Amino acid sequence: MTGTQPNSRSAVPLDELDRRILAALQQDNRLSFAELAERVASSAASCMRRVKRLRDAGVIIADVSILDPVAVGKSLTAVINIDLEAEQRDLVDAFKRQMRAAPEVTQCYMVTGGADFVVIVNVEDIDAYEAFTRKWLYSNPNIRKFRSMIMLDRVKFEPRVAV
Repeated sequence: MTGTQPNSRSAVPLDELDRRILAALQQDNRLSFAELAERVASSAASCMRRVKRLRDAGVIIADVSILDPVAVGKSLTAVINIDLEAEQRDLVDAFKRQMRAAPEVTQCYMVTGGADFVVIVNVEDIDAYEAFTRKWLYSNPNIRKFRSMIMLDRVKFEPRVAV
């Protein structure tokens, strides 16, 4: 899912079976089609056809494994609000490319309100975070300011969309 961007397609019509399939796959995308069919009260063949259609239509954009950052040595998560100096299209696009290229950045959102972007960073420790800010933020002349919030406790994390 690296560098995924929202697409400009309109919503794909989903019936109740599509919704049950999507909900089940968001819980466990390693289900066989037989297991999926059992969970959603359908046939394996129907589930296979529907999953293919949902992938082809861009509803399912990736099948991934979600890792525990601490288990892989990334014990510090920072949420950063970033304000740009200038919001010219070429400068905004350059910032987006920069964030996509930064391996520490796991999520980046262009937002409305009190910041231009919200960025989520996972690193080993505070020294690695400082190195990230020097390399990617302080060195960018189009960043007016940034505010960091260090995560203390993950209260809820559900990488899913309610369907």
